Amino acid sequence: MGQPFSSLLRAATPSSLLFQNVRIFDGHVEIPNGYALVQDGVIAQVSTRPIPPPDGSTTIIDKPGHTLMPGLIDGHVHVYEAAALKQSLQFGVTTVCDMHNEPDIMSKMRMVAAEDSDAADLRAACHGATIEGGWPAALLLSHDASAEFKTAVGKWPNLKTQADVDAFVELRKKDADFVKLFHEDGKCLNVDLPKPSVELQRMVIEAAHKNGLQCFAHAFGLQSAIEILDAGADGTAHTIVDYPPTPALIDAYKKNNAHCNPTLVGIASMTNQGLKDQEEYANDPRAQRFLPGPAKALMCKCVAMSTDTCRAEYAYESVKMMRNAGVDVIMGTDTTGRVGGMAYGITAHHEIGMFVKHCGFEPIEALRSATSITARRFRLEDRGRIQEGLRADLVLVEGDPLNDIRDTLNLRGVWKKGILCSSYHL
Repeated sequence: MGQPFSSLLRAATPSSLLFQNVRIFDGHVEIPNGYALVQDGVIAQVSTRPIPPPDGSTTIIDKPGHTLMPGLIDGHVHVYEAAALKQSLQFGVTTVCDMHNEPDIMSKMRMVAAEDSDAADLRAACHGATIEGGWPAALLLSHDASAEFKTAVGKWPNLKTQADVDAFVELRKKDADFVKLFHEDGKCLNVDLPKPSVELQRMVIEAAHKNGLQCFAHAFGLQSAIEILDAGADGTAHTIVDYPPTPALIDAYKKNNAHCNPTLVGIASMTNQGLKDQEEYANDPRAQRFLPGPAKALMCKCVAMSTDTCRAEYAYESVKMMRNAGVDVIMGTDTTGRVGGMAYGITAHHEIGMFVKHCGFEPIEALRSATSITARRFRLEDRGRIQEGLRADLVLVEGDPLNDIRDTLNLRGVWKKGILCSSYHL
């Protein structure tokens, strides 16, 4: 027999784990009572029948009434320090995708992600495809007007010509996993900014695609979203907020088989319509052991920067339409650790709760959006499912999140490549 669950110790290297008598959400379907064996950080076997322990050192985790899920994947963050990766993992987010950041910061964070079993894994865009005076400099400088940050912004790309685009993509081939586009005039946030031409955006997209890089685009406006999708973007990093969604928007997504990462929590904060939900999640007792005081305080604030014409309902309705039309919707939060309404890790749970509460998703659909669909859309072929041969990035929760999505907060264990996060003493 293996070691009892109560004697489980966190090891320096992945140990052999056997989960038994647990509900399994494998990233796509439910196994009401299942078994999963992990060896050397990889899922070795998944079954509806008992799996014999391979040896006497196997740690047996026998937890009826609990659900085993793939680690959550946050498709939109901005990470500036190791604490963000650690807090993400504590909340069961085993992979985060940074959507615009300084290459030197990303290099440091990649090292943390690779070497620290208590830190979420990381994928990154590094510098996005920016233009002079364009988004997101105006927003970020309003939060940080330091000389240091102004110097960093001065090093951002200033794309104008095909030569600029080619040089930009060549850099991203070396330091990034995908390309971030910004197709934004700022009107949704009370600023008036130059927006890249559609011709320039096509140049970036075509050059990126030739070099095997996907392009994900920021666009809050209805017309801007249609334009960037028509230009060939593989997905959007937000949904629209300035007008009610139209069939033309859905057609633009379907034309490219593009996905949407709506960032509903951020939009609810931006429109000043999400404070009640934000406070509810920030004050949830299940968040307290992992949510530092400053992060909790930040969650209990709204950004509230948008014009009176912007509405969270437009965003919710757009996601409903996408779901009904078969457009892939993925989970991503746009958490930065600096903007009100969001905090690393916990906001991922809030976001999928928004899919269910406001957009007509069944809990299993919301969970797919945070696991297998995000993994597929980001070409993360080694994760997002509980299947043989994939990484053992796993989350164990008490209860049934396939029935009540809020049960994802009943965290009992998080494993990265088969190693238990040290915040859990099971």
